[in-house]
Amino acid sequence: MRFTPLFVLISLAAAADPGTPLTRNVVLVTADGLRWQEVFHGIDPMLAHEKSTGMEGAEERRKRYERPTEAQRREALMPFFWTQLAPRGAVFSDVKVTNGIRVSYPGYSEILTGRANDALIHSNRAIQNPNETVLEFAKRKLNLRREQVALLASWQTFRQIGEHTEGSIFINAGYQSIDDTRMPPPILELSRLQFHMLTPWDEARHDYITGAMGLEYLRAVKPRVLMISFDETDDWAHDRRYDRVLDAITEFDRFLERLWHTIESVKELRGRTTLIVTSDHGRGSTLADWHDHGKGVEGADRIWLAIIGPDTKASTAPAAKVKQCDIAPTIIKLLGLNPSDYPGVAGSPIEGVFER
Repeated sequence: MRFTPLFVLISLAAAADPGTPLTRNVVLVTADGLRWQEVFHGIDPMLAHEKSTGMEGAEERRKRYERPTEAQRREALMPFFWTQLAPRGAVFSDVKVTNGIRVSYPGYSEILTGRANDALIHSNRAIQNPNETVLEFAKRKLNLRREQVALLASWQTFRQIGEHTEGSIFINAGYQSIDDTRMPPPILELSRLQFHMLTPWDEARHDYITGAMGLEYLRAVKPRVLMISFDETDDWAHDRRYDRVLDAITEFDRFLERLWHTIESVKELRGRTTLIVTSDHGRGSTLADWHDHGKGVEGADRIWLAIIGPDTKASTAPAAKVKQCDIAPTIIKLLGLNPSDYPGVAGSPIEGVFER
């Protein structure tokens, strides 16, 4: 007599029940201040030929990214995203930031707690998050080990943003050493290298280090929930170096390619992982404010979002109205948990993400 393996029976049962998510693992990736304009339109013609944007002498980049049509421009800038990821999932170009501050900490907190908290989180000051994050909630409700929920970030303030109770999840952010010898040797080597490959900014390490650490962690630990957060798309914009912003976007796209191939190559992750890609805040759209954001900058309250996974129907023009605070309850539902059990959540699971 032949027996069907238990995991096959569970998978078949989940497929038969449309209310049971197929997702087991969630990977959340953020690119700080990456404008929807570049993601959906490609290189900005207004910024591409301005000396004040750092594009003087950037003819090679213009040749690389300028194309006759909008679709061609965005694909030239983010080829993997538009040819491989977007056709597989739901992509939203107009996501509303509900916090009124429109800088990084409030935005990331809104992503991770499903609410705006302007009274307590009104700047980028490194205070411990006043709310339990969705990362902590998932760990608690799923009874996971600390290392099964992880956050790796370029910006050091994620040590406070990512958790309400210090030490509840695995966090490595900014120039922070990893000394645990149980970690895979490549992670320990990347930890060492970060201090020899300094960025112009004291609070943020190179995104390449963060991304490589994240991929090694994903392969070795196979966490249930993993967040990887990049920073250089924001830092170079503040420095008014649009040429470097374009470079950072292209590197971000290359990381997404490596990430997706990793997910597809690991049997425990393949077909069971939902990838969520988004940003913390928007930016201005004029020569005077493209590099800036905040409560006084028009357009800083608009971000973008992509969700790719076994529960999500492919759509590059979904009709649902989406808010930044909807991301956390969407993650909760994808993990098979009830968003109503998460105290204080203001958002709702995103319509259309659970259509399959």
